[in-house]
Amino acid sequence: MSALVPADVWTVFDAVRRRGPLVHNLTNYVAMDLSANVLLAAGASPAMVHAREEAAEFAGIADAVVVNIGTLSAPWVESMFDAARVAAERGIPWVLDPVAAGATGYRTKVAADLLALRPTVIRGNASEILALAGASARGKGVDSTDQSSDAIDAAQELARQSGAVVAVTGSVDVVTSIDRTWRVGGGHPLMAKVTAMGCAASAVAGAFAAVHEDPLVATTAALAVFGLAGERAAAEAAGPGSLRWRILDELHTLDEPAVVHGVRVAP
Repeated sequence: MSALVPADVWTVFDAVRRRGPLVHNLTNYVAMDLSANVLLAAGASPAMVHAREEAAEFAGIADAVVVNIGTLSAPWVESMFDAARVAAERGIPWVLDPVAAGATGYRTKVAADLLALRPTVIRGNASEILALAGASARGKGVDSTDQSSDAIDAAQELARQSGAVVAVTGSVDVVTSIDRTWRVGGGHPLMAKVTAMGCAASAVAGAFAAVHEDPLVATTAALAVFGLAGERAAAEAAGPGSLRWRILDELHTLDEPAVVHGVRVAP
């Protein structure tokens, strides 16, 4: 597919709602609530399973796995590797969210070692993608001081090296694979004032990847829908608090005309 049109975005979103994919999230304490509720609002079925005794087994019954390294601890890291290995071995799509990669040596090594397990999708901000690709980045903890446009070359190189679809999210999202790059508009600056929005976007990408065989199409559609929900929510929100619940409502109520006329995807 050389171009993604809004009708394609709706087709993938509609498949999520019809199939209700089970998304196994190994995510951080801060993101659990929002990620679970965003998945439910979008039509997917979330699970937050971290114990090493069951993480691998649960990954094997999931439709997608999302690994988010936000609040690392050694036992959770072991569970992440177990789940990612099962997903990779069984062809289950899995998403790597390298939260704050580059901030510490331990965090950067964990992200790099997970990268070796061949994620289907990598979603991060510009600083995280630059760090994971081995370039210099100006991250501030989990926040990025780089723009998504600054990381396009790094994202494309990371896609070539890993075989993954790489999504760099920011004011304009950039989604790239080995041979195609698409840009996604939408969203709103107020979304940066709500913690774990990026983590939630990774969870949605997992749900979309579960129902479409092309991870570039799935990831682009996921970010387009999530961005549209954020844009529409911000139009009525008084601040970050109301934005948070309004995004859930928008994901739940978005219909075909709203998606087809509202999403913005371009080469």
